[in-house]
Amino acid sequence: MDAVDALSEIAFWLERDLAPTFKVQAFRRAATLIAGLDADELADRVHDGRLRAMKGIGGRTAEVIGQSLYGLPDYLDNLRQQGRHPLASGGQDLLVALRGDLHSHSEWSDGTTPIDLMVSTARMLGRDYLALTDHSPSLTVAQGLSADRLREQLDVVAAVNTAADDDFRLLAGIEVDILEDGRLDQAPELLDRLDVVVASVHSKLREDSITMTRRMLAGIRDRHTNVLGHCTGRLVSGSRGTRPPSTFDAARVFAACAENDVAVEINCRPERQDPPEDLIRRAIEAGCLFSLDTDAHAPGHLDFLSYGAERAAASGVPPDRIVTTWPVDRLLDWSRAGQ
Repeated sequence: MDAVDALSEIAFWLERDLAPTFKVQAFRRAATLIAGLDADELADRVHDGRLRAMKGIGGRTAEVIGQSLYGLPDYLDNLRQQGRHPLASGGQDLLVALRGDLHSHSEWSDGTTPIDLMVSTARMLGRDYLALTDHSPSLTVAQGLSADRLREQLDVVAAVNTAADDDFRLLAGIEVDILEDGRLDQAPELLDRLDVVVASVHSKLREDSITMTRRMLAGIRDRHTNVLGHCTGRLVSGSRGTRPPSTFDAARVFAACAENDVAVEINCRPERQDPPEDLIRRAIEAGCLFSLDTDAHAPGHLDFLSYGAERAAASGVPPDRIVTTWPVDRLLDWSRAGQ
């Protein structure tokens, strides 16, 4: 088995299981280190001990590389066996119907890998499209993209699609902050150039309900907004601890989403589970569209659609009201309607 492929696949399974970042990065770093070595050189380094002497190659990664010369490494085999079981047991019919994902991050902001690796993993998982939605400027802690960096990224997205030899589509997007005054945190002329705009609140999540409602309504009513991201901002588990949901007038917010053709995101990250089930049902009653999105920050996170499909199916979300079940042409007709 190819050693680089083995290391990369191990990283995928570890990301899928939310393993510590340092553990995942050890395998991705090792894959990068040996990527330029031909098979004979790699075998020589394994056999004479020079591989283990390379900075960035540890005991486990060296073992995986050595075993890959002769077949399937034991560590990868164990991870594959564990991964045979789906992440979620429910929502399998809906999961099969999902065509894409409108919320993902790369190393351009706070993701962990290059764009091309996110794209190749989305292809591997059978997606028809993936929106690249790195953060906007005000989220400096996440290396939010300035206008110049977003323009540069748009060229990269275009190059990816030009080079594609299949029907997969990388969509140009952004996760744009809804600022305190309700404005979107990027120049309107740049938002006009995007395929998908996910608008989210990331700051001052404990504002009172009246203030938060006013802020969210302004963001939803902006003609550029396609998806309202993780609407409560809650965290129910994970390494960042827990965080209570924001308070806002759900009736007014979801009515505005329905009126402005903005999809309510069902965020598939297991530590978010946002919105909670009662708000999903209220959004259904309000006539909202929905978008099942992974909010992936690493390739393995792209498999989190299973979690969202289970929650959406359990809440009774009609599949045709989930925009990520739509083919890309229908999706783009919807997302660009306000431009």
